[in-house]
Amino acid sequence: MDNNVETIVLNDEEGKEIEFDVLTKLDIEDKEYLIVTRTGEDDVDAIALRVDKDEDGNEILVTIEDDEEFEMISEAYEAVFSEEF
Repeated sequence: MDNNVETIVLNDEEGKEIEFDVLTKLDIEDKEYLIVTRTGEDDVDAIALRVDKDEDGNEILVTIEDDEEFEMISEAYEAVFSEEF
């Protein structure tokens, strides 16, 4: 995925488009992840999404359901942002 992406638009369960700000992109163990927050909302938790490919080779974003994978991403995110301050 392009490193210069600042926002993405995703569809919710009802098909409504929602814009998200991309906080950062992480490369962990040969996988790409995006950390995003909903655009315009200050008190919303960040969401981690994994960049996968569908059968046609197109990039798709997948929610993280595995607790260990989520913990690994959370630790990497905290390490990156704790170094910046």
